[in-house]
Amino acid sequence: MKEDLEQFLKQKVVLDTRSTWIYIGVLEKVTESCAVLSEVDVHESSDTSTSKEFYVLESKTTGIKANRYLVYVNLDYVVSFSTLDDVKQF
Repeated sequence: MKEDLEQFLKQKVVLDTRSTWIYIGVLEKVTESCAVLSEVDVHESSDTSTSKEFYVLESKTTGIKANRYLVYVNLDYVVSFSTLDDVKQF
């Protein structure tokens, strides 16, 4: 996964985890064990009635609502990733 993520350095990405947490921010660095994001919206989806998919789409439309300057995300918990630009309207 590290090599796949590295091609998106300095781009806005969405990291979907196997938990209710999602991370939307700028990919700064990828190590063997984590992805480092800046200007990050760390969102726990069970706190709202909005699904992860609608929340990500809203973030693409209105912009990232950063609540952290820097976050280290354990790659063992990431199940998928994409650029924010690749999020499609549905």
